[in-house]
Amino acid sequence: MKMHDECLPCLVNQVIKVSKMCHVTQKEELYHKVFDYLSHLDFSLTNPEIIGMTFQLIKEHIKNDDPYYDLRHYYNQLFLGQLDDFRQLIHQTDDPFLQAVKYAIVGNIIDFNPMHTHDKEDVMKYFENIDQLTLAIHHVHELSQDIQEAKTMLYLGDNCGEICLDHLLIEMIHQMNPYLKIYFATRGAAVVNDSIEEDAYFVGMDAYAQIISNGDDSLGTILGRTSQEFNEIYSQADLVIAKGQANYESLSEEIFKNIYFLLMVKCDVIAQDIGVAIKSMVCLSQKKRNY
Repeated sequence: MKMHDECLPCLVNQVIKVSKMCHVTQKEELYHKVFDYLSHLDFSLTNPEIIGMTFQLIKEHIKNDDPYYDLRHYYNQLFLGQLDDFRQLIHQTDDPFLQAVKYAIVGNIIDFNPMHTHDKEDVMKYFENIDQLTLAIHHVHELSQDIQEAKTMLYLGDNCGEICLDHLLIEMIHQMNPYLKIYFATRGAAVVNDSIEEDAYFVGMDAYAQIISNGDDSLGTILGRTSQEFNEIYSQADLVIAKGQANYESLSEEIFKNIYFLLMVKCDVIAQDIGVAIKSMVCLSQKKRNY
């Protein structure tokens, strides 16, 4: 999915937000660097790739390789402390797998993009009302069948905090198919609040999955930039679960791969491309999308 001009405000506002958060001096110098990059922007690239490049400029300017470290750690701890309660609620339902999918998708609301950030209270309200939430696209049964038939699965993580809800879903997947080889992929370096390897180990993801880095610092999964190791695992996986908008933007044109996109739709660009309303919860099979 190529860059849209509607995405430009997100890029600029992200720079402004990080500048304030990190108390950047000489902000104008940083803005000039970013605007110079944007003035030569290749609109054939995906938005996640462009955000990754822009964020690299920010990190270099402020001399901080991980500006969101404290926020990532806070939300990981917050939701890690609630996993036992969430797990109990999931198993009390008539369809625990569906409920685990819903929890994983609701976790996708934890996002520090300035165009669709929710504060802690907003995030928790989604979990409190999860039984009233429905999926706008509901390919959960197909996902369940593919999980039971697959031999290898690659799970593409997204944000901090959210990774704890991914842990619950992967735990459920392991129970459904104990012989399934599961890989959990993180970003290769810090980019906004996306999870990296240390987050995955912190929340105990290695109990059920082999943790791998994708080797790249883009916001999503840019196959032309990811490592050879990651690309080999991706190509061999029978099933891919891709969390969040950035992974959707990166991989929506991978029409020959068995991908399930799990996300909360947060902007007009993605809503129009998928064909749902903003704030929709989606479990979308790439195979069914292409029929």
